[in-house]
Amino acid sequence: MNDPQNNVHLSKDETALYRARQRSRNKVLGIVLGSLAVLFFAISIVKIAAQVTGSH
Repeated sequence: MNDPQNNVHLSKDETALYRARQRSRNKVLGIVLGSLAVLFFAISIVKIAAQVTGSH
């Protein structure tokens, strides 16, 4: 995969574009992971609340 014989050197503009795409993907991935964490937290709270109200 990282074959040192086939190094392709990008221009400064191409590198900037590549980094911008990386940042964009990382932001989206962060939002998705954060949303999943909030969703799991909310589900846990609802399940705990259901157990507490169901036992009385």
